[in-house]
Amino acid sequence: MREYLLVFLVAASVTYLLTVVAREIALRTGAVAPVRDRDVHAEPIPYLGGIAMLGGLVAAYVVARELPFLSNGGPFVFEDAKIVLIAGAMVCGIGVLDDIFDLDALTKFGGQVLAVGLLIYSGLQFNFFPRPDGYQLALDPAQGALLTLVVVVATVNAVNFVDGLDGLAAGVVGIGAAAFFLFSYQLANLNGASLATTAALLSASLAGACVGFLAHNFHPARLFMGDSGSMLIGLVLSTTALTITTQFRGNELTQGADGSQASLLPFLLPLALPILILIVPLVDLVLAVVRRTRAGRSPFAPDKQHLHHRLLEIGHSHRRAVAIMWLWAALIAFGTVLASLYTGPRMWGSLGVMAAVTVVLTFVLPRFAKPLSAVPQEGLPEPDAEPSATL
Repeated sequence: MREYLLVFLVAASVTYLLTVVAREIALRTGAVAPVRDRDVHAEPIPYLGGIAMLGGLVAAYVVARELPFLSNGGPFVFEDAKIVLIAGAMVCGIGVLDDIFDLDALTKFGGQVLAVGLLIYSGLQFNFFPRPDGYQLALDPAQGALLTLVVVVATVNAVNFVDGLDGLAAGVVGIGAAAFFLFSYQLANLNGASLATTAALLSASLAGACVGFLAHNFHPARLFMGDSGSMLIGLVLSTTALTITTQFRGNELTQGADGSQASLLPFLLPLALPILILIVPLVDLVLAVVRRTRAGRSPFAPDKQHLHHRLLEIGHSHRRAVAIMWLWAALIAFGTVLASLYTGPRMWGSLGVMAAVTVVLTFVLPRFAKPLSAVPQEGLPEPDAEPSATL
């Protein structure tokens, strides 16, 4: 655990320091978010936060290779992590070009497919799923490749879309990475498997990179991650969850706490977790489309009825609105992990307390703690604000 903590701190520190460099590069290359009529930030904000986050991930990887516990975990730990970082660098590079030159959606989608193709070519893809009867459902290479492509590309674009409020995407993905670190570490521990896993290494690194970036991105943001960052962390998050299915066989990780069966079939969690942690902003998107369509408007027409607008209306500040959305993401992510590994009254009691605290802070806190300012700097992007390749 101490080595994973060191990996987290290295990723956070290097990302924090490189953010200053990334900001300078963005200003020199013109990678700056302009102020549009419907935006509420008052001055242009630089992009290219993904460069700093990629640097933090690479630094964490380099340090991890020198740590005795992780370096003894087997060559596959670092080989798989290296492939993920190379694929991440590919989509980050595409994002940098988009932040500077505003690429079309098809070009970005092609870059994402190439990155996923590298993962699949290197053997990082879904190979099987466990069944409730104890047997495994094998996937042929084409099925596994297609499923991998859909999951990774969908997560990349989901993160890209929700990158609207200052600190929202980095916070949500950081929470998801922390939750998956807990899941992968504890699952290996409960099953007597090696604690040195690619999933734990990458999730600790990703959580650290998100924390280091948040120091510059939380409201009022001095730097946006742009497509270079959102596509990078989306790919690393989804692929991190995928690596656990390539390192272990289906019958090696079936036990939960106290000898019980892992109740949600751990090998299905890589499919579910990237979607679950993004469910709050994605529900916001679906509600926006339904709301505008019912009103006879275009689903792409901007409005001010998003979830964060409603949080502002009930009395939250911009920062608190983002923090509340983090809380809901944490409830879903950590709640899913707890339910997958533990059973009994303690697990249900913990989930109940987490849910109650989240609800109280969402709806009761504004009545007792009025914000100094309820004016957001940047609203959630509308579907036509930053075109991205979607499925």
